[in-house]
Amino acid sequence: MRFSINRDRFVHDVQNVAKAVSSRTTIPILTGIKIVANHEGLTLTGSDSDVSIEVFIPKEEEGSEIVRIEEKGSIVLQARFFAEIVKKLPGENIELMVQDQFATTIRSGSSVFNLNGLDPEEYPRLPQVEEDLLFRLPQDMLKNMIRQTVFAVSTQETRPVLTGVNLETEEGELICTATDSHRLAMRKAQIEKNDEALSFSNVVIPGKSLNELSKIIDDTNELIDVVVTENQILFKLKNLLFFSRLLEGKYPVTKSMIPTQSKTSLKLKTKPFLQTLERALLLSREGKNNVINLKTLDGGNVEITSISPEVGKVTENIETEVEGEDMRISFNGKNIIDALKVIDSEEVNITFTGAMSPFVIRPIEHDHYLHLFSPVRTY
Repeated sequence: MRFSINRDRFVHDVQNVAKAVSSRTTIPILTGIKIVANHEGLTLTGSDSDVSIEVFIPKEEEGSEIVRIEEKGSIVLQARFFAEIVKKLPGENIELMVQDQFATTIRSGSSVFNLNGLDPEEYPRLPQVEEDLLFRLPQDMLKNMIRQTVFAVSTQETRPVLTGVNLETEEGELICTATDSHRLAMRKAQIEKNDEALSFSNVVIPGKSLNELSKIIDDTNELIDVVVTENQILFKLKNLLFFSRLLEGKYPVTKSMIPTQSKTSLKLKTKPFLQTLERALLLSREGKNNVINLKTLDGGNVEITSISPEVGKVTENIETEVEGEDMRISFNGKNIIDALKVIDSEEVNITFTGAMSPFVIRPIEHDHYLHLFSPVRTY
């Protein structure tokens, strides 16, 4: 195999593919990146058996040559070294050639690297996906949906299904839900479907996969195709395929958890409320419990307090609009802060149904997402 390629383009695509490669895999060949050259262009593949990323680099794009293939072939190269090498090469072009016994030479400018490659025949095949269930949505919307839900997945492996984000369709909308059983983030979006009858539920994508996908997709309104199968999901961009396995298990039914009426509601400015909680957390962090107390005051204000027996106490009043009954409640401040950071709205509405019942935070400017939290018992 022998080809030469524009360095910047190669670095960008190698780094995308390397995101799927894990150094902790038990299958040695998966620590490498597979490179296949044929008369159409180059294909790069990285995988850790949960996530697989394949990038195709065409010979030319928009009339300019990107890669020149002089000899077809394939090789697997150690991702850890290979990705670092191409990033630091000096020239504008990179030449790569493979001789006998998978010995590989990489040249660029005055620099020459000789690497030992691995047998590409041993590299596992990528899953073949039937494209029956397919929908599309803009990349920036998908990026936002991931940002506004994935932080709420569980980090505990005791219930593996909660370490993922659940996707389901309802009345033409896509609903993404994440919960760790103390908090819940839900985001809805309109999608384009290849079949009006398309519907699915209990499609749970590992949070780790979505975090990696989020780093690859752009902040543009270009569409991304999403294909759902029984145990895989595929995200298709122009020259990139991103496969992720789905988590097994039944995702909890979360709709019934969201209260429909409220006893007390508050309207708060997002940023000042976030900053108040961050100050209150300075002390409660010490007690390892992150507990913050909220109490409504006469005249429509809210008092935020946090007490750490060893350190001290912080009290702060916030101006707000209060409707309904007086309220005292305690909650995990860090969870609320995580949610406020991803809310793209200047004001939020918080509705309470009682001191021991879950409460809901919604952005005032949109109705397509919400966050639900369990209170903390402090007595």
